[in-house]
Amino acid sequence: MQNTIKPVQDVYSEAEVADILGISISRLYLLLDANIFNDGSPRPTNLTFNSSDITLLGFWLHSTANPKVVRMPKRN
Repeated sequence: MQNTIKPVQDVYSEAEVADILGISISRLYLLLDANIFNDGSPRPTNLTFNSSDITLLGFWLHSTANPKVVRMPKRN
């Protein structure tokens, strides 16, 4: 017998993700721009997220600089 836990939803909107993380949409955009869209290209509009994306965003939101964690450098 398998016991699997499925996410409540498959896809989450920007507003839903901001609410789950307890932040504003503006703060979500800052988080995305700092960690994903940091090469100068514009952030797409109306992004959707899955549960793994939310987990990673939560990590970035609550993490501090740590020399043991390798982060992607900002692209110029």
